[in-house]
Amino acid sequence: MGFTVASFFSGIGGLDLGLERAGFGVTFQCEVKSFCLDILEEHWPDTPRKTDIRKVDHADIPVSDVWAAGFPCQDLSLARMGTRSGLRGGQSGLFHDFMRVVRGGMPRAIILENVHGLLSSHRGRDFDIVLKALDELGYGVAWRVLNSKDFGVPQQRRRVYVVALHRDPGRAAEVLFEPECGDWDPSSRRPNGTKSPSLFQTIIGDTRKGPLVKSIGHCIYAESARHTGTDWSRNYVWYPDGRVRRFTPNEVERVQGFPDDWTLPKHMDELAADKIDSLRYHAIGNAVTPQVAEWLGGRLATVLTKGKLDTLRKTAINEVSEPATVGAG
Repeated sequence: MGFTVASFFSGIGGLDLGLERAGFGVTFQCEVKSFCLDILEEHWPDTPRKTDIRKVDHADIPVSDVWAAGFPCQDLSLARMGTRSGLRGGQSGLFHDFMRVVRGGMPRAIILENVHGLLSSHRGRDFDIVLKALDELGYGVAWRVLNSKDFGVPQQRRRVYVVALHRDPGRAAEVLFEPECGDWDPSSRRPNGTKSPSLFQTIIGDTRKGPLVKSIGHCIYAESARHTGTDWSRNYVWYPDGRVRRFTPNEVERVQGFPDDWTLPKHMDELAADKIDSLRYHAIGNAVTPQVAEWLGGRLATVLTKGKLDTLRKTAINEVSEPATVGAG
């Protein structure tokens, strides 16, 4: 029983790729950045897309079971220097434009993704706005902070995921929470209560020739290709002879869970290499880890299937129980 997803703030398609791997068909994409649009075009050439959420009408969107939106995080991120504008900001505030479209389309399910700073922005008031906006439209909502490293990706990346199901509050939680308790990282358990060493202190690679890296990377940010400053100082490759370098774009793709060359444009030969690298670093840093989206999509598909089967059963029961109508002679 296949399901479909319309994607908003699509970026380079991290949510789309993960949900597609979970069996969803991508029906629509909305993205404003030209570089990301080129990448989406390469991977989903037949998918209709719009560029400005502020100009999108619900009638533009093909009927889809799920709407997924990794709306902008710039005004919510804890990594932002200075005061966070939150949902009043020009970027993260585009959430309100997304909800305007939701009011017209009322999809069966919604997935939202953002930095976990959303939970604390303006002392929780911004997240309260998100919950109330969904609740007022009749959506049951659940949320959970998920870390990419728990899904086989070598990166410490915490993001909050919100799942909303229309008129089905219990099943929203069923998507994000397992009925059993468990440790997602069995390697962290040690006998006698001893604490495991930090993965950031675990080094892998050739200790004689290099290269060497930490076994798990710090959170990948939207960076440039410049080789100075602190934009890449936490994630780097080094060699026993003292050389140090930043991750290449392909290495950053791997740490983020994408296939090699996912963001390598095929039709931008006129751009200088460092310009292309900057665009790639920035787009990857803003992306959703596909492996997390795949896990979430698999669980959502199971819940949606149960909902459809329940509806079919109720319809069948009602048809059988209705009394036969006898015409007058």
